Amino acid sequence: MRPPLAFRPGDTPSHHFHSTVTLRKLRRFNSLILVFRVTAFTFSLASSVFMVTNSRGSGSPHWIDFDAFRFVFAANAIVALYSLFEMGVSVWEISTGATLFPEILQVWFDFGHDQVFAYLLLSADSAGTAFAKTLKGTDTCTASAAASFCVQSDISVALGFAGFLFLGLSSLLSGFRVVCFIINGSRFHM
Repeated sequence: MRPPLAFRPGDTPSHHFHSTVTLRKLRRFNSLILVFRVTAFTFSLASSVFMVTNSRGSGSPHWIDFDAFRFVFAANAIVALYSLFEMGVSVWEISTGATLFPEILQVWFDFGHDQVFAYLLLSADSAGTAFAKTLKGTDTCTASAAASFCVQSDISVALGFAGFLFLGLSSLLSGFRVVCFIINGSRFHM
């Protein structure tokens, strides 16, 4: 029988040992991130669809004519694409137990992009809210033909804020992973 390998001070094993309980916790943590990413994707996609379909004909205003609404559409479309990519990465991580990129790159990639896209979404939806409020005082929203345009714009902005909420929650969890990586040298909390 061979004696167990002993590590000298400064040596590190090439892989991390995780108990069954730790692996279950990790799977739940990764599943929670996946749920937040799916929800952010759903709300951002819905916001984009509501904005892009917000034209009722020749007598009604078109969303593309307003910079703030174009910003709302673009930001939500970008976040929907990013969330779709991150959903794939999360599914990959849950199914294989490994990250798509090297661990240090994956941890910082997720956190950095979650932050940037969350602030992009917040900025766009704030601009959309301010502009929608301005429109309410004009003839654009008081005409009966254009009233549905303003309601649908409000719905699109509200859905964007919901997407921001779930992307922000996702960002908190990816921030937790960064802290774990800095403290433990791994994205796992032990």
